[in-house]
Amino acid sequence: MVHPIVSFKSKVLFLAAAVLGLAAHAQEWSPTKPIKIVVPIVGSTNDALARLIAPKLQEALGQPVIVENKPGAGGNIGAESVAKSPPDGHTLLVGYNGPLAINPTLFEKMSFDPQKSLAPITLAVKSPQYLVAGPAADFSNVKDFIAKAKAQPGKYSYASVAVGSASHLTMEMLKRAAGIYVTHIPYRGATPAVTDLLAGNVHVAFMVPGNVQQFVKQGRLRLLATTGEKRFPSTPDVPTLIELGYRDLEATGWVGFLAPAGTPKPIMDRLHREFVKILHMPDIAARLREMEFEVIASTPGQFEAWIRSESGKWGAVVKATGAKAD
Repeated sequence: MVHPIVSFKSKVLFLAAAVLGLAAHAQEWSPTKPIKIVVPIVGSTNDALARLIAPKLQEALGQPVIVENKPGAGGNIGAESVAKSPPDGHTLLVGYNGPLAINPTLFEKMSFDPQKSLAPITLAVKSPQYLVAGPAADFSNVKDFIAKAKAQPGKYSYASVAVGSASHLTMEMLKRAAGIYVTHIPYRGATPAVTDLLAGNVHVAFMVPGNVQQFVKQGRLRLLATTGEKRFPSTPDVPTLIELGYRDLEATGWVGFLAPAGTPKPIMDRLHREFVKILHMPDIAARLREMEFEVIASTPGQFEAWIRSESGKWGAVVKATGAKAD
């Protein structure tokens, strides 16, 4: 038989825990107006990721979630707009290599510091890139491309999704490693870059799979190589650049979510929890796998460390290749 005093104490402890739980739940942050997710580039998998997640985030938070494209200056314009927004959880950034890790070295001056002005929420996804050729290309593999580019410097051109993007600097790495000259044609997003590639106005580009997969399946673009450490399971016949002799040419595209620096911890905690939950939803994870993305869903601290690491890596590439913001 349970002693009455023990039983009474147990009930008191249970009630106290319940009250504390309710208090904690009551203190959980919720948005009070629509949330804006800024994508600092037009089109691209950054935009696709934001629009894939926005409806789920809206459902979770109970407020409209609007995706807004703010391209320009290699992603700096959109990123700066978020960095200078009120730190109240209602304005978020889709961040990628360019404005977060590359531009501080690529641009002579920046009006904000990505590592001080933005608060990482989660590194959402990562993926190697494809080196892809359009209909204007008179070559079918990397060896032929390099040979012809060496024989006719300046004849060939490449598209990038933006100045300072991974698609820009990865080609600069290959140019330096192979000793070739290929003209850079920067665009304001993946959509116009791929459009010109399809039209034959440029010859090649480095793109993450989600930007080019459908056109490869249609036979309108040709895959030459990947920038990963190993081949994509979906395209086992496409070699890595490492395999082809460019041992240091491993370049990953990545996308994450950030808030303005100074955003209070309860807001960051709620946003992080919801983003991670959404990224692991079966339908979302399946769609991201189709786009050849690896779901990361990191902690804020892990994402912060990743940005620091990538800044050092890409900064070294900028200095080594002599790349400059146009």
